[in-house]
Amino acid sequence: MLELKNISKRFGQKVIFTDFSLQVEDGKILSLVGPSGGGKTTLLRMLAGLETVDSGEVIYNGETIPVGELEKLNLLGFVFQDFQLFPHLSVMDNLILSPVKTAGMRKEDAIQKATGLLERLGLGEHANAYPYSLSGGQKQRVALARAMMIDPQIIGYDEPTSALDPELRQEVEHLILQNREAGMTQIVVTHDLQFAENISDVMIKINPK
Repeated sequence: MLELKNISKRFGQKVIFTDFSLQVEDGKILSLVGPSGGGKTTLLRMLAGLETVDSGEVIYNGETIPVGELEKLNLLGFVFQDFQLFPHLSVMDNLILSPVKTAGMRKEDAIQKATGLLERLGLGEHANAYPYSLSGGQKQRVALARAMMIDPQIIGYDEPTSALDPELRQEVEHLILQNREAGMTQIVVTHDLQFAENISDVMIKINPK
């Protein structure tokens, strides 16, 4: 279980969170729903170590995690809203770049792991493809596979349906539910209330201050 206690975050004079707390049970889907400006994405970025936590506690399975070490611990794998795939790299190279360059994984091991993830996500035929040739739903799955390369405890999605048409939105919905069946803990940031209702075990509405 993930617990956040009294999390606070400021940007200059603006307070994003003040004493914000929540719990996420293992294997469940938590959706953070609300309009832009409420800090939903910032929360995911903090858990991924992409933003600092100004104060508060992060507890995972009963152990307090030093907030300054979140990036090293790979607690949360971040699936970006705009995918952020490198256009000049193939799907395979997008997946193995960070594990090899920053985590010290052997290239052969990274390729083997990436191949397995691509097969699991129905992208085995696209390992050598480039992002421009993929549909929005396929890019979403590549971004998910990249997040999973670091074996995170939790997957976090930032507005996973914002750039997709209704058919592809259903594809992403199905993918997230499949991940829950596989026992994955997931946090989804979205402004799409219907999408959140379809996938969530728990929903929290966050509104800008």
